[in-house]
Amino acid sequence: MSEVMTKPARVAMNGVDVPTFIATLGAVDAQREIARFTFRANGQWLAGTHSRIAFKDFYGACAENDHRQPYTIEGDHPEVLCGTDNAPTPAELLLGALSACLTAGIGNIASMRQVKLESVECTVEGDIDLNGILGLDPQTRNGFQGVRVTVAIKGDADDETLEKIVRQSVARSAVFDVMTNGVPVAVAAKVG
Repeated sequence: MSEVMTKPARVAMNGVDVPTFIATLGAVDAQREIARFTFRANGQWLAGTHSRIAFKDFYGACAENDHRQPYTIEGDHPEVLCGTDNAPTPAELLLGALSACLTAGIGNIASMRQVKLESVECTVEGDIDLNGILGLDPQTRNGFQGVRVTVAIKGDADDETLEKIVRQSVARSAVFDVMTNGVPVAVAAKVG
């Protein structure tokens, strides 16, 4: 008589509902078009370099969806850059988006692998030469010249497993992909 070995069912972990995540993967695999999403941000100028961006709805899973509640963030420049320092700079928000995306991925991947996380800290730094933005040197790019990410992670797995979780998060990150591979951006001005 042979015994059949079965893996224990994966359970919710690190705040991730793993059974629902697995069901979602199965649904998307069966109907790939539900994976196509359009996210939206609606920015409004407040004064000077200060703006407010709202996130109210998005398209996904073959339907229009509203967020549970509208979310807003603000952007500004520090006083040294002629702003009023009411919020992070747009460039800092981009670094924050990368940090949030990598951290979310780590949470999901660790949970799917049933690794209990103790802590995750994602520090992102970007170097920029403002001579480009200010129009003083046409040879200097406007954006970041380099970005560095350090992820400090602790959990109930060995170092190699935790490093693999971080690497897979980087490999699956939408924000990392946009920042490292670029994406076409179309800008239309509606005047009047």
